[in-house]
Amino acid sequence: MTIHPTATVDASVTMADDVVIGPWCVVGPGVALAEGVELRGHAVVERDTIVGPRTVIHPFAVVGGDPQHMGYKGETVRLEIGADNVIREHATLNRGTPQGHGVTRIGSNNMLMTGAHVGHDCVVGDNVVMANNATLGGHTVVGDKVFLGGLCAVHQNGRVGEGAMVGGLSAVTRDVIPFGSVWGNHARLHGLNLVGLKRRGYGKADLRRLLGAYREMFEGEGAFADRLDAAADEYADLPEIMRIIAFIREDSKRPLCLPER
Repeated sequence: MTIHPTATVDASVTMADDVVIGPWCVVGPGVALAEGVELRGHAVVERDTIVGPRTVIHPFAVVGGDPQHMGYKGETVRLEIGADNVIREHATLNRGTPQGHGVTRIGSNNMLMTGAHVGHDCVVGDNVVMANNATLGGHTVVGDKVFLGGLCAVHQNGRVGEGAMVGGLSAVTRDVIPFGSVWGNHARLHGLNLVGLKRRGYGKADLRRLLGAYREMFEGEGAFADRLDAAADEYADLPEIMRIIAFIREDSKRPLCLPER
């Protein structure tokens, strides 16, 4: 391992042999750094945090900080970060709370850009991009392959389904369906994330069917629950639509982000 002489590393820290800790970094008690982890100059990992393999934490990021919760009284809570993440300058990732899960979890292959914030007890999936200053309130759940635009903010207890896109500057006060595209203040649903779906290899025929199902569910006539039932029958062979329907039917603490009608 390579530890710069100006770094401060607690005696309880466990780390792989090839970890690199740059100048003026601070690594606190209860931290575990897996193989290939790199902390660049002035990065801070406060305490009780697992940093997964090959994750890179850039200058002035603060990872594993105390939860920003009025009820937190110093209890032992954790942050768990997966593999191959890039955490850029001034990003902040807080540990969980006893009132929540006791742990904040970040998946793998994520890019958290400058100033991104992950609040206490959040669960973030894999292959997520949080652009500059994107913010997740406490207890937010973000699915895989989500894009969160710069300066957007997701309300605490919110859900952003897999493959969704949130536009920059959006105030997300309602749950975002999987593969949905939302933007605005307050954010409204404006269709499917077609750019993301194309990047994942969906062809024109696939997109036509997905868009047809979306329109029947969100733009059709009659009660919303009846439209969901009809779509579940008609599009049972489309796993993406079935995941959207399952997401909508789950219990949630937030209302659903819907199109304007």
